[in-house]
Amino acid sequence: MLFRNRPPAGPVALIGAVVLLLAGGFAWAGGWIGGSRIDGADVIAEIESNGGKYPGYRRGHAKGLCFTGTFETDGAGAALSSASAFRPGRYPVIGRFSVAGGNPFAPDGRNVFHSMALLLMTPDGHEWRMALDHTPIFPVADVASFVALQRASRPERRTGKPDPAVMKTFLAQHPEVKAFQDYLAQAVLPNSFANATYYSINAFRFTDPKAVTRLVRWQFVPMAASGGLDKKRIDELPRDYLFEEMIARTAEGPSRWRLQLVVANPGDVTDKATVAWSGPHRTIEAGTLTLSAVQPEETGRCRDLNFDPTILPPGISLSEDPLLSARSKVYSSSFTRRAEEGPGPSAIGPQPTGENAR
Repeated sequence: MLFRNRPPAGPVALIGAVVLLLAGGFAWAGGWIGGSRIDGADVIAEIESNGGKYPGYRRGHAKGLCFTGTFETDGAGAALSSASAFRPGRYPVIGRFSVAGGNPFAPDGRNVFHSMALLLMTPDGHEWRMALDHTPIFPVADVASFVALQRASRPERRTGKPDPAVMKTFLAQHPEVKAFQDYLAQAVLPNSFANATYYSINAFRFTDPKAVTRLVRWQFVPMAASGGLDKKRIDELPRDYLFEEMIARTAEGPSRWRLQLVVANPGDVTDKATVAWSGPHRTIEAGTLTLSAVQPEETGRCRDLNFDPTILPPGISLSEDPLLSARSKVYSSSFTRRAEEGPGPSAIGPQPTGENAR
């Protein structure tokens, strides 16, 4: 089939896992709810009401590590897109690894998705920005469901946990969230950023040089040997395990991924990130991503970048998936806020003290 914390199994644990995941995962805005327009600031307010406020950090995927490298292609991707990124050559990339969650000081030992963001630049001045997760599907398909989940999962003051009855009602109304919970509970949780496959989640329109347009999802498949964390003992991991492992790994040599472009079949759902594509699909190996160096976020080139996945080169455009333009609004709002606040202290390493301690 082509698919494109710390909680143990159980209802309360699943609630906690999804809250942590969505509070720091893809966030978006757009759409009408109850006659009121929901904008990026509104969605961020919902996120902060659940996970707290951390000035100077991204509102989602707050804990991160910058990297630099290259993308090299032999031109095979040009069969699907006229984007200059698929012309034979080697192009610089700036990227970022992160884990889901709005708390930059949270431990890595949580069953939440790991993410990779990329900015790929070509000599003609075009940019391709991406925000990818190691899960092939996303829990909800629209902003209304995201906002409803945030409200259903808001911790009660008395217990510090969501109301189980409210969450149960929400899950009954949103079976796609329950399906994602089941997937996450069973899926392997990579033990390194370097050996995870990262998925575009959403579908995009690729237009080839003959003006033929196809819907495509893509994935970066690792060349590193696979490996998974022991979820039963995940809370025993050092707080910064994934980040320290990637720093040490990179000191020994580069990490690489193969870019695969997966073309939608007739009948595939292309406007909902909650739905996986099953069965055989036309897949093109379009190039190799090589990570050559990592940098702390407070000094790295990724720090001041907004990895808005709607910033695309000619030859790639948005699909009808409502998450895409909506995510852009929240990414922009988050970027503006942290730029005004100034950078926070390093989220990797010894715990901060004083007013920045969490």
